[in-house]
Amino acid sequence: MSKVLELFGQSTSSVAPANWHEIVSAQKCPFLGKRCYKVRKSDPTISIGTCSVSYGREAEPVIICPTRLIERRQIFTDCLHLLTTHEPGNELHVVSEISIPGGSVDFFLVSARNGKIRDFVGIELQTLDTTGTVWPARQLYLQSVGVLKQLSVEEDTRAYGMNWKMTAKTILVQMHHKVQTFEHLHKKLALIIQDRLISYMQREFQFDHVSNPPLAGDSVHIHAYGLERNKVNTYALKLRSRLSTDADGIGRCLGLQAEARIELEQIIDALQAKISDNTVFVPI
Repeated sequence: MSKVLELFGQSTSSVAPANWHEIVSAQKCPFLGKRCYKVRKSDPTISIGTCSVSYGREAEPVIICPTRLIERRQIFTDCLHLLTTHEPGNELHVVSEISIPGGSVDFFLVSARNGKIRDFVGIELQTLDTTGTVWPARQLYLQSVGVLKQLSVEEDTRAYGMNWKMTAKTILVQMHHKVQTFEHLHKKLALIIQDRLISYMQREFQFDHVSNPPLAGDSVHIHAYGLERNKVNTYALKLRSRLSTDADGIGRCLGLQAEARIELEQIIDALQAKISDNTVFVPI
């Protein structure tokens, strides 16, 4: 059985071997609707395309590409309730990569009326980082379906692992810095994460104070998703659990301090410049 479970958004257990030539040649990410942006450093013309892999004794896939989380744009629909001042008739927009103190936020779900920002929620995506590279496993699978004829010894023997601790600590530190800004503005910040990663964080960090079920007034909302196999051996993203806390709560996990402050007008100006007909949210 292949360790690569999804390649270019396609399940390796459901696609006929003869179809992989076309899929690999196209290098298309179905979640973005364009070429996969993760390319080889040694050859940028080659997209890697690996979405999820198997790891450990658990049968459920491990998502290693954040873009895998935007399947059907469900994560944005699941954040609609965090727009506390959204009103019927307002337009919804999805805007990517807005910079704030402490870095940039992956997405903003924006409520606007007559082209003016009325409300927004920040949305951060986090999947597991690997130690080593999944490339050899990818190549081995493509050889098994006839796309490749031969592998190098290096590609045959190198293995990958999961960087659980560093991934978890990095995202908690980033969230702590960024939520200071959102809390100052009385806005919400959502973390979209896989259920296997949040389970690890609950075991290894102090999470007893994190609310489950979530509290509407909290500034940090954590949505944990899993990949469920369906009858045709493909995977679908499913919301498994929701948690919440605030800036102090994230700080209790890490014992860190952050001093992120920004005026509301600065974020609104950055969002205002990016919303257009092309960013209007259309559920798929």
